[in-house]
Amino acid sequence: MPKARCTIRVWLVLAALLAAGSAQAQPAAQRQAKKSPPGAGRRGPDDPQAFLGCGTAASLRAAIGDLAATFGPRYGGGAAYVKRLEELERAAGSDGIDPRKLAALRSEALQANPLMAAGGFDRLLLLRRKRGQIGLPPNHICNAGLPRDGYDNELAVLVRGAALRVRASGSRTVRRSSQEEKRPEERPYGRTTNLQTLFRPPAGRFVGEMDLHWDADRLAFTMPDETGWHVYELTLDAQGHPAAPARRLTPQIEDADHFDPCYTSDGGLVFASTANMTAVPCWHGKQKACSLYRIGPDGSVRQLCFDQDLDLHPSVLADGQVVYSRWDYSGTMHMYLRPLMAMNPDGTGQRAIFGSNAYWPNAAYFPRQVPGEPGRVAAVVCGYHGVNRMGELVVLDVDGSGKVPAGLLHRFPGRSVSSLDDVRDNLVDNSWPKFLHPQPLSSRYVLVSAQVAGNAPWGIYLADMFGNLVPVWVEADRDCFEPIPLRRTPRPPAPTDRVQPHRTDALVHLHDVYAGPGLAGVPRGTVRRLRVAGYEFGYPGLAGPDLIGRAGPWEAMRIIGTVPVRADGSAYFRAPANTPLTFQPLDAEGKAVQLMRSWATAMPGEVMACVGCHERTRDAAANKLDLALADGPDEIEPWLGPPRGFDFEREVQPVLDRHCVRCHDGSTGSPRAGSTGSPPDLRARAVVKNYAGLPLSRLGVQRLHPQVRQQWGGERAFYSPAYDVLHRFIRRVNIEDQVSLPAAGEYHADTSELVQMLQAGHCGVRLSEQEWHRIVTWIDLNGPCHGTWASVAQPPEQADRKRRDIARRYAGLDAGPGAGARSPAVRRSSADALDVPKPEERPDGRTTNEEKPPESSLWVSGRLAPREIVVAPLADGPRERTIDLGEGVTIRLVRVPAGHMSWVDAQTTMTANISEFWMGGCEVTNAQLRRFDPSHRSGLFTKRHDDINGPGIRLDGDDQPAVRVSWRQATAFCEWLSERTGRQFSLPTEDQWEWACRAGAKTEFSFGSRDADFSPHANLADASLARPGKATGGLELLLEIPCETRFDDGAVATAPVGRYKPNAWGLYDMHGNATEWTLTPAGASAKRVVRGGSFYDRPYRATSGFRLAYGDWQRVHNVGFRVVSR
Repeated sequence: MPKARCTIRVWLVLAALLAAGSAQAQPAAQRQAKKSPPGAGRRGPDDPQAFLGCGTAASLRAAIGDLAATFGPRYGGGAAYVKRLEELERAAGSDGIDPRKLAALRSEALQANPLMAAGGFDRLLLLRRKRGQIGLPPNHICNAGLPRDGYDNELAVLVRGAALRVRASGSRTVRRSSQEEKRPEERPYGRTTNLQTLFRPPAGRFVGEMDLHWDADRLAFTMPDETGWHVYELTLDAQGHPAAPARRLTPQIEDADHFDPCYTSDGGLVFASTANMTAVPCWHGKQKACSLYRIGPDGSVRQLCFDQDLDLHPSVLADGQVVYSRWDYSGTMHMYLRPLMAMNPDGTGQRAIFGSNAYWPNAAYFPRQVPGEPGRVAAVVCGYHGVNRMGELVVLDVDGSGKVPAGLLHRFPGRSVSSLDDVRDNLVDNSWPKFLHPQPLSSRYVLVSAQVAGNAPWGIYLADMFGNLVPVWVEADRDCFEPIPLRRTPRPPAPTDRVQPHRTDALVHLHDVYAGPGLAGVPRGTVRRLRVAGYEFGYPGLAGPDLIGRAGPWEAMRIIGTVPVRADGSAYFRAPANTPLTFQPLDAEGKAVQLMRSWATAMPGEVMACVGCHERTRDAAANKLDLALADGPDEIEPWLGPPRGFDFEREVQPVLDRHCVRCHDGSTGSPRAGSTGSPPDLRARAVVKNYAGLPLSRLGVQRLHPQVRQQWGGERAFYSPAYDVLHRFIRRVNIEDQVSLPAAGEYHADTSELVQMLQAGHCGVRLSEQEWHRIVTWIDLNGPCHGTWASVAQPPEQADRKRRDIARRYAGLDAGPGAGARSPAVRRSSADALDVPKPEERPDGRTTNEEKPPESSLWVSGRLAPREIVVAPLADGPRERTIDLGEGVTIRLVRVPAGHMSWVDAQTTMTANISEFWMGGCEVTNAQLRRFDPSHRSGLFTKRHDDINGPGIRLDGDDQPAVRVSWRQATAFCEWLSERTGRQFSLPTEDQWEWACRAGAKTEFSFGSRDADFSPHANLADASLARPGKATGGLELLLEIPCETRFDDGAVATAPVGRYKPNAWGLYDMHGNATEWTLTPAGASAKRVVRGGSFYDRPYRATSGFRLAYGDWQRVHNVGFRVVSR
């Protein structure tokens, strides 16, 4: 740009700002949010704020005061700056302070910050690109998805404070183009500057992702060549000039790209690479994923992370550990969970330090240690879709709980840290200014790349927590990124290398499984063993949510075995290294009490220690000698054979063949209980001719690899006939589930209809202990169909062979991460596949086993309709009563008459004599329960979504029934209510509940028969629930929920209490809405009976006589309660 034209352009910008007048009075971030379009890099008239910065007189005064208080005499001009600010305020006219003069004072006062003035900031590395060439991949893609060339970019040095000439470097002279030599300084305030080219890539290739060594004598960066993306290094002399040509550091690996380098304090270098041969699952394998690798001081290359999706932006913390962003969603909604992780440079100690189980932020990119403040990092928070990698600038505390919002210290410039309830895919599209590449000076002042509006260039700015944004270097026709002071800095300590590369195992030490919030409320002694399983992640061209199973799991699940948990909650065992592992605490029946919807990976020879279940980042173990340590590490006990992928037809189908296919053989017949058609077909795929599979989602079809389409012969996913039926009757994580930590027992197998049917002795079926283990393990592993990806299809382009070869070379694995000894792709459905007693044939032609199931599983059944009901007339007196809970919250009680009823149970006539009592007219609501326990949250129903952003159907409204309430919590509420009112409150007995529900009716429902239209009377599983809901983040949840679709009650999940018609005695929602606890124990077990059914249940499961039971500690997703009083 000619000098005259540029000068005119800058002054036109200033004139435009002056004409804006009073617009300066409001914070710039607010004004830009109103007027700026989504996106970035859009060209148009340059926004004047790009060159003048942002902030008000108040924000400037706050920053000056902070600098004066922090640095004292080192910030000597503080009083003078305040005086000049006061003069500007006095001279202000009706349009406010002259914005140009305010900007000049702001630049001078804040760039006098001692952290800049005396911090070696005279030379600043930066990346310059042609305006609009952002060079950032979308948030769900790594560098492999970017074009390698077509860029006008360079690495440059900004020299501030002196006019230095461009000098020769070795045999090459670093020159600027004649046009660039004529370019004047385009930042209007500050010291004189000189811009020097440090490195310009050949052939228009991408260059960026710089990392400067602590000695300032080496610079690592990313640049592709003809073979792919690679990490290069440039050696620098004492003046910061290139001392030699750039050299490539990363190895050439077939079809692998390397990028995003980070020097480590032990002399190594960590970088991201697609050599792991995994793929982004939500892209159905179309885009490559990446994990972190390491180049050791000796030049050896080793894989550190064995992760599902993108590992990005490694940098070094004050203690020498590496912090990075990890994206994983093996059991959560894919748009939100990208925690910040930390590990030692050797890969040991991998753990989440911020953002685990949080919806906000969707992602935290470019984490950087705050100098001199251990445990604090600056980062950029961003959404999932929308703008690429850019977003809001924050400072986080990663040394505390690691939770949001407690770990959020500052949002720049001057944003609130309290309003973080925004659950949204495109989180920051309309948030301005936008930020990239922070270089914190302290937790309050950050050097950063910023764009103040969509029509402004990216420049280098100084941001502070008070609301100021000061331009340091901004150009009209260039975007500038990645500011790094070119100076020596203290090297962090180097953690000891603890990896033993020759080993293939690691040790896992769990101090106390009950410690931490993961098992909150679970009684000690409940957990008996840990299940150990592993993941086999998808391949490029073969990945996605509906391949291994329907609506989940995302990945192939490999069952390894179990280990004992001692009485004190401790466990100590040997586990495979370099393998993504998940652990599940099991109760006495072998059912998972909690699910680890992620994974942990140990390095060879590492001792991986956990305090408890989801403990906080810095929680310490209790001072005790763990019982598990007494006898040395346990070996993993195999689960019914060697480690293998859990395959439905191999593990579950033989159980069905033995017990079920005699009736469920695909032929027509009489409907079973709760159904309206013939018995569903539970046969194996091999014996069903013309099995057609199930349709893929829209994205699944669009992104299906041609080789997979060819192998399938179409666009339908193949599972098995039995799987197609039964996966609908198990309750599991699926995909797009809640990000927050689920309550213990949320997905306990007892909440699955299939288990409930079998416990009730469906058609006389009685499973052996081993058969129960197979059913339960299938549910706990998220209901997979295929045990390996090879069972789905042959991975395209030999991706499986490439993964094995690379894993063998760089991870010491023979079969690839997580795969171990692969299960054969051949399926079994014969009973011979199970090492269990052969079934006996009964006189009725069905079969059973001699081995009896656990006693606690035998009691569940439905009562038959009563033979007699006699209702006594109510005595004189009030028929309703209101209990005041305070603050306008009340409970309405209804008087229930006395009487008796009789019915036949197990060929024995049973009679219940009922005395008169008072009962809550509705289920206890969230508002009522929160008068006792303000922390109670009923959470979300995540099997349907009413918004494209998720997170699910909310169950937490004040007038909705309180659910996820344990029996213990419900009885505690009753005790509190008794103490508050002086009246005796409790849960109803089972007899009281059924008596009140029937309200004198002998029919299955108080309003009629099971086939009656329930929609005016009850909230049950209906047409509303059957509808699939909205796709979230573009993904459809192909989850069928068994429903009675003839009727529509208008509710998807729980409805406000009292919406439907009451029964004859004025009681609402006795059928449906929320299942209800009773006082009655289930046989001799610790379980308690629940009654009434819920929004999730079809009519036959909500009749007056239907019964289930759960552990008294379980907070079940659809179970609440109501109270009774004498």
